[in-house]
Amino acid sequence: MLLNAFLDYLRLERNVSQRTYREYRDDLMAFRAFYKELDSNLTWQNIDTDVAREWVVSMMERGHKPSSIQRRLSALCSCYRFLFKRGLVERDPVHNLTAPKSERPLPAFIREEEMDRLLDTDGMFADTFEGRRDKLIISMFYETGLRLSELVGLNLRDVNLAAQSVKVLGKGNKERIVPFGDGLLHLINIYIGERAGIRVQEADREALFVSAKGKRITGPSVRTMVKRQLGLVTEQRKRSPHVLRHTFATAMLNHEANLESVKELLGHEKLQTTEIYTHTTFEELKKVYSEAHPRA
Repeated sequence: MLLNAFLDYLRLERNVSQRTYREYRDDLMAFRAFYKELDSNLTWQNIDTDVAREWVVSMMERGHKPSSIQRRLSALCSCYRFLFKRGLVERDPVHNLTAPKSERPLPAFIREEEMDRLLDTDGMFADTFEGRRDKLIISMFYETGLRLSELVGLNLRDVNLAAQSVKVLGKGNKERIVPFGDGLLHLINIYIGERAGIRVQEADREALFVSAKGKRITGPSVRTMVKRQLGLVTEQRKRSPHVLRHTFATAMLNHEANLESVKELLGHEKLQTTEIYTHTTFEELKKVYSEAHPRA
């Protein structure tokens, strides 16, 4: 009766779709079948938190995805919230229960040998102003970890050639200084020399990266270029500026950079955001181990 009362509420008062109605019904019937199998004397009124928690654990043990468990627990929470507000049960046993978090996918990155092939092999970039600009852009993504919006927004004054650093305006208008090496300095000098021969439009004269027509480059054009160039060296499906940001962080950690330092270079607010790259490097270590150890 209590389950039917909630389902009637969904259908008549909340006017949910047939699909939503069926999902709620099936999820709650699955819970009912579970607790009846535990103890036939259990009812919606005498269920406690331990029973609901055991249901969550049982779903995890059977290999249900976190998203599936979250959906089912959400249905149960909605049901008990309704029953408690209507005075049909004396307590809500699931209001403090949490579902397992969805696994965060590991960030995609380009392997070091693939980046070396792209940046060190002749003929990968056109022998033109745009080709040399594009090589600089990809090198800057790879060697500084900048976001796409940060790179597109760079102005000439943001690059300090003497200090070999670039001033970046990141999220929340927060500035950070990112250093770069001799190789990138060489590419910047070549590019700036050629940029001097481009007739830059008045509105964009401060822009670091411009098109052959003298306009500041756009995010979509950079995305297209990066996808095309990375496609020359990798079969990976994700080939974007953000993948190059991931590649920068992964390469830094693979070469024993301090996690806190990588956090500052990337402009992350919290260390937890940067920690996901440690999972990536660990996956690399596992791969090396499985390929190298005779008993792996």
